[in-house]
Amino acid sequence: MKTTLKPHLTKSLKQLHLPAFAEHHAAQAAIAANEGWTYDQFLLSLCELELAQREARKIERLLHASKLPREKTLEQFERARLKRPVERQFAALLDGSFLERRENVLVFGNPGSGKTHLLCALGHELVRQAKPVYFASCVLLVQRLLLAKSELWLEKELRRLDRFEALIIDDIGYVQQNREEMEVLFTLLAHRYEHRSVLLTSNLVFSQWESIFKDPMTTAAAIDRVVHHSVILELNMPSYRMAAAQKQHGALHHESAPNEAAATV
Repeated sequence: MKTTLKPHLTKSLKQLHLPAFAEHHAAQAAIAANEGWTYDQFLLSLCELELAQREARKIERLLHASKLPREKTLEQFERARLKRPVERQFAALLDGSFLERRENVLVFGNPGSGKTHLLCALGHELVRQAKPVYFASCVLLVQRLLLAKSELWLEKELRRLDRFEALIIDDIGYVQQNREEMEVLFTLLAHRYEHRSVLLTSNLVFSQWESIFKDPMTTAAAIDRVVHHSVILELNMPSYRMAAAQKQHGALHHESAPNEAAATV
């Protein structure tokens, strides 16, 4: 290719929104000439680079939109702490097929047992599969829905949340809702029923959910909607944070012991 054509080619590729073509065409052309590629091979190599970059940009956009805590990934989650049945359930969720079945994922356990990290780790894996995910604490999500209701665009907000195949609601019931808050939360769960997946954490078992939804009928209806087509994981294990604190305290005590011994010599 004549040198004078390169600037025009680069400009044209940018106008066509093919940044990988524009960035790599010269290097790929040199490889093609050296290895005797056909025109089809050369074009295919550029297409693969372009598609890979587009996929990477899409994943980054989805991760940003998800609001997932960046540090709560699968790599940082101690799966060895899970009991074997729960580990098997969790492993089966990682391929994301439950989203196609519109199944919910309900994670129960004591404070500090790793509920939030487990669902965030799953959320990160779904994002890597280009699945739209949204993470929010129950408190903040309910407040957003209340604002939408007061401004008369609750239906619009529910449709906005429909963009996300997986909606992660953290700590449902951690703060006791009043009746108005209960109503918008129930509306959200009913809206997504058999339509989109809900993933939630709670330290309250179902028998205690009346403290969230205020009356037996609404409580039963809410439980029915989230339990139908669901996977339930029970993290009946000690607090991860407490164990980490004890481990750190033990390490500090071990380090200080030789110094104390030396001081007494």
